[in-house]
Amino acid sequence: MAFLGIDTSVTGRRWIGPAAELERRAEGLAQQATLPLPVARVLAERGVEPMDAQAFLTPKLRDLLPDPLVLRDMEVAAARIVQAAVKGERIAIFADYDVDGGTSAALLIDWLHQQGRKATLYIPDRIDEGYGPNEPAMAALAAEHDLIICVDCGTLSHDALAAAKGAEVIVLDHHLGGETLPPALAVVNPNRVDEDGSLGHLCAAGVVFLTLVQCGRILRDKGLPQPDLMAMLDLVALATVADVAPLVGVNRAFVRAGLAVMARRQRPGLVALSDIARLDGPPAAFHLGFLLGPRINAGGRVGRADLGAQCLAARDPAQAAQLAKQLDDLNRDRRAIEAAVRTEALAQVEARMDSRLSWAAGQGWHPGVVGIVAARVKEATDLPSVVIGVEGGIGKGSARSVPGVDLGRAIQRLAREGLLIKGGGHEMAAGLTVAEDKIPAAMDRLSDLLERDLAGRTGGGDLRISGLLETAGATTQMFKMLEDAGPYGQAAPAPRFAFADQVIDSASTMGDRHLRLSFRTPGAPAMEAVAWGAMDGPLGPSLIGAKGRRFHLAGKLELSTWGGRERLRLRLDDAAPAV
Repeated sequence: MAFLGIDTSVTGRRWIGPAAELERRAEGLAQQATLPLPVARVLAERGVEPMDAQAFLTPKLRDLLPDPLVLRDMEVAAARIVQAAVKGERIAIFADYDVDGGTSAALLIDWLHQQGRKATLYIPDRIDEGYGPNEPAMAALAAEHDLIICVDCGTLSHDALAAAKGAEVIVLDHHLGGETLPPALAVVNPNRVDEDGSLGHLCAAGVVFLTLVQCGRILRDKGLPQPDLMAMLDLVALATVADVAPLVGVNRAFVRAGLAVMARRQRPGLVALSDIARLDGPPAAFHLGFLLGPRINAGGRVGRADLGAQCLAARDPAQAAQLAKQLDDLNRDRRAIEAAVRTEALAQVEARMDSRLSWAAGQGWHPGVVGIVAARVKEATDLPSVVIGVEGGIGKGSARSVPGVDLGRAIQRLAREGLLIKGGGHEMAAGLTVAEDKIPAAMDRLSDLLERDLAGRTGGGDLRISGLLETAGATTQMFKMLEDAGPYGQAAPAPRFAFADQVIDSASTMGDRHLRLSFRTPGAPAMEAVAWGAMDGPLGPSLIGAKGRRFHLAGKLELSTWGGRERLRLRLDDAAPAV
C-alpha cells in the first residue's frame, strides 16, 4: 500500500513507507534505548540492537580501525615508504585526477612534509594521457626517482609499471583487481582478487591512511617522531564521501572524525575551498559531496589535472586561496559544459528506453564531464548509467551504478571479452575506453550482464519514506540526534520524512533552477524548504503557484546557517496534492 495513499506524486513516483516489521523494531528500540522514534528508525534500518545503540551514536575510530596488516603487501609497502622517508630518497607520487586521487596524494605529501621530506607529484592529463599510469610517464619518473607510489590507480597497469625501470613501485589502490598483479614491490588493495573483501568498501585515501598508520608503528618502534595522523582525517573524510564509498564500518568513523577535524579550519586548502563555496557553518557530509568535491574535481575535468591536489596540500593560505579561486572558476566552466552534454544525453536515454541500462554517446563530448553527466543520468533514471564522449573514432566514458549493481566488475568483464579497449573501476563507478563502432554492441552486452543484479530492485518510480514527521517535532535538538546516527551517504541514506497535509504559504524561485518554499501545519509556525534544481522538472512548476493549497511534502532535514544563526529546513524531494 502506498504511503499516505500516494501512488503518483508530482514527480511521478509512488511513496513507500517503512515495512511493518521495521516499524515494530524501531518502536521497541525507541523504548529500550530511550530515543526519539525518528532516530530509532534510522538505527533499526542499520540493524542496530538496543544494547549497541549508544556505541553506534558515538562511534570511536580506535574501536573500528582495522589492523593495517590484514591487507596483503602492507608490511612491505609501509616499511619501504618509511625507509625512503628516513633516508631521504627521491619519491614520486602518481595519483588519479579525481578527489580520491588528489586527497590520497595530499595525505602522502602532508605526511612526508612532517618528516621534513618532499615528493614529486604527477597527475596525468585526463585528455592527453587518460586514467592511470602510462609507460612514458612512469619511465620518466623512474629515471629521476628511487620510489614511485601510485595512489588510486595502478592495479591493472601491468605494462606501465613494467616501464618504471630503475625505481621501485608501490600501489595503494581500491579498484577491482585482475587475475594477476602488476610488477610492483607491493600492491595494497582491499579489492585484490586474493583479499577477502572485508575492507572492500575503503576508498584509496582510506587505504593510504591505513598505510600511514602502519608507517607510524614502524617509526614508533625506531624511536622516531610520528606525524599527526588524526589531523589528516579531514582528507580521508572528503575522499570517502566524494568517491561515494559506503558509509559503513570504519568509513563511517572516518567521516565523523574527519568532519570534526575540518570544522577546526586548520588546513589552508580546505579553508579556502569552503570559503569560496560559501560554506557558512560546520561542514556535513552533504557539503563534502556537493560543494567541495566538485570544485576539487574541476581541475582534473576541464583544467590542470594537479590543481585539486596542490590546493589540498598547500600550506600557505594565500597560495591556497589562489588555487581555490582557479578551481571555482573551472567549476563554473564545467557546469556550463555539463549542462549541454546532460541535455543531449538525457534525450538519447529517453529515446532508447532501455529498462536495465541508461547510456548515451556523443561526438566531441568533453571527457572531463562524462562522469558527472553519468551521475545525473543515473539520478534521473535510477538505473546504471554510462556516458561516452567520442573523438577520432575512440570513445572515452564513465559509468555510475545504483546500489546492489556491481558495475565495475561488469565493465572489467567487457574488457576481457574484447568489447572494450580497456575498462575498470569499482562497484559504484567505472571508466572505459571503446572503439566507436563497438559502442552499441558493448552497451547491449553490458545491459545483459546487469540484468541479474537488477532483478528485484525497487524501481525508479518509488520514493522511500522513513516515516511521518510534524513540523512541531522538527526541532534542532532532534536534528542533532539524527546527525549522531549519521553521517549519511552511500549505503547509509539520510532519513526522508513526509509532512502530511501542509499549507503552502509561499513559493519562489532561487536563481533560474531552484525553489524556495514556506509551508506550515495549520495552527503551527511556518517551516522553510528548498528544492535544488526543481525548476528543471515537474516539482518546481507544480509548486510555484500553489500558495494557499495543501500538499503532502517529502524530504530530508538540514540545518541552514546564515549570519551565525542556525535554522532547520526541509530539502524537498517530492510533493503530492493533499486531497
